Amino acid sequence: MKTEYRVVTTVEEALDYIGDSKEVAFDFETAPNDKFRDEDKAALDPAKSHIVTMSISVKEGTGIMIPVAHKVGKNIDQEAFVIFLQAMMMRPSWIKIAHNLQFEAMFSYALGIVIQEPVYDTIAASQMSMKSATEFRSLSESGLKPLAAELCDEPLPSFTTVTGGKHFDELDPEDPETIRYSCADADFALRLYHIFNNWFDKFLPKHRWIVENIESPTAVYLGIMKYNGVPIDEKLMLKRKEEAEAEMERIRKEIAFIIGDVNIGSNCSTNAFKNYLYKDLGLPVLKVTESNREAADDSTMIMLKEWSDENRPELSPLFTLVQEYRKWGKIKSTYIDGYLKYRNAVTGRLHPNFFALSTDTGRFSCNSPNCQNMPRKTNDPIGVRNFIKAPKGHIIVSCDYSQIELRVGAHYCQDEIMLDTYRRGGDIHAATTSVIFNIPYDQAVDKHAENYKERRTIAKNVNFGTFYGLFPRGLQKTLRFKAGVEKSVEECEEIISNLKAGYPGLTTWQEETKAMAARRKYSETRLGRRRYLPNIDSDDWGKKSFAERCSMNTPIQGTAADILKMALGRIIAGLPEREWLKPILQIHDELTFIIPEEKLDDAVAYIKSCMEPQPFPEFDLPLVAEASAGPTFGKMEELED
Repeated sequence: MKTEYRVVTTVEEALDYIGDSKEVAFDFETAPNDKFRDEDKAALDPAKSHIVTMSISVKEGTGIMIPVAHKVGKNIDQEAFVIFLQAMMMRPSWIKIAHNLQFEAMFSYALGIVIQEPVYDTIAASQMSMKSATEFRSLSESGLKPLAAELCDEPLPSFTTVTGGKHFDELDPEDPETIRYSCADADFALRLYHIFNNWFDKFLPKHRWIVENIESPTAVYLGIMKYNGVPIDEKLMLKRKEEAEAEMERIRKEIAFIIGDVNIGSNCSTNAFKNYLYKDLGLPVLKVTESNREAADDSTMIMLKEWSDENRPELSPLFTLVQEYRKWGKIKSTYIDGYLKYRNAVTGRLHPNFFALSTDTGRFSCNSPNCQNMPRKTNDPIGVRNFIKAPKGHIIVSCDYSQIELRVGAHYCQDEIMLDTYRRGGDIHAATTSVIFNIPYDQAVDKHAENYKERRTIAKNVNFGTFYGLFPRGLQKTLRFKAGVEKSVEECEEIISNLKAGYPGLTTWQEETKAMAARRKYSETRLGRRRYLPNIDSDDWGKKSFAERCSMNTPIQGTAADILKMALGRIIAGLPEREWLKPILQIHDELTFIIPEEKLDDAVAYIKSCMEPQPFPEFDLPLVAEASAGPTFGKMEELED
């Protein structure tokens, strides 16, 4: 395609190019601030870099480049540019299109600008479209240049080829190659917008709606969250690191006293340690790895401890020590060294990467570092969550959906007992306790009743697997390793049988869902987010069984994820008027913010108003977001309504 790209240096020229267009694709090129010129990837960090160029395209094959901060040539007036950018990003009549909207949202937010709907992220569109009959594109397959080559048959030059090792602000903005590179990013984002929407309209219309109304606003939210970062207490972390190292050294000596000079490494998983267990001690192989070798993971250590209790009691302390050693090792490597590795030197904060479409159900994932897997208070000897600390004069506030997956599951099953429990604000764990142990509800909620604690623990663990197809041995394993409760296979069979009898709508929904997935070869959320299940009719029982569980898991987990993401869009709409509300984390069904202390009531009221609306007309149960607040993430106290 013949292209018409040019450079403009005034707002008037930019507006003249845009005209009455409603679809405005844009892109930023960035460069490091002077202090960070030699730091790798500093241009991707808004704390260390700035916008150098903005490109805009409103018609395929055309585009304008606006120099903002080039070191050579003429730039647009900086103040005029920021005013123009804010007006553009707030304009409700323009669809703001970008490839990797999270990045553009982050750099816009650094200038105090919250991009408002309508928005469209072509990376999200790529990941929501198919690369084959049963596979969606991955993030790694959704780069602008590979897509341009694949879908537009036009290869684009690499950044390195164009810049020749320079930073973008060192390039001449009048150079045709500079203009071509900058404008092409916006132009091809616009082309992909049309290509993906045509594909969605033909094959998966619901995915277009999800991209436009859920995933693209989510990309904006994630950019804001990444920019804000997670404030940490570095002094406390270094203190806890010393404590962890001292504790590991103490345990290592105790292990050595038992096993001698066997090399246990940093995690008691060396071949030398395995050989000691299985060859020198002759312990039974109770579990093997996928490659059919002797296992030595945590569950194996628990099983060897139980075996030793009965057969070799003198060895039982060894496996207790191994588990302790591993726990401290994980705390140090993951939550202290791992977090400190990613501390930003400018902000002093963590700025993890969040991914909205890296799981099959649409749930978020996180890395660099993973801030979604912090230990619970009950299994956290050094208080990892206290590493996250609000700045002076501020507090941390979180709103967490109460049992959202169970509510979504009840909505799908339409089981009257489940529905009634939620409609009257009842206790679903007590309801399940009543069902699986055949006791009255009043007894199930009575904390002084016989076996209350164990029954409730079992009910909670049963609930989390209720909708996905429980098997007796799987339930037995879950109760043993996650709840510390021992039940025979026969007892687990009875629990599951009672569950199905007590919630008759559950079994009906499960069978209908599996049958529908077998016919269609896919499962989907209430809003139409699809997951293909090619193994649903496999002759391999293991593959078929997994696909059947996915057919039940996807509607529930995926719909819960959709509901949370819809809340993010509502929150974004109110951020321009609430500059003090700073999103910092998303963990499972929980949203976390930093706020000034005096804004607590305002923050909770606003966040809950965004999380609790009815997500779609068919959803007939109340959504409840429970708020908590505190000076650190580990000292959060629940707030009363």
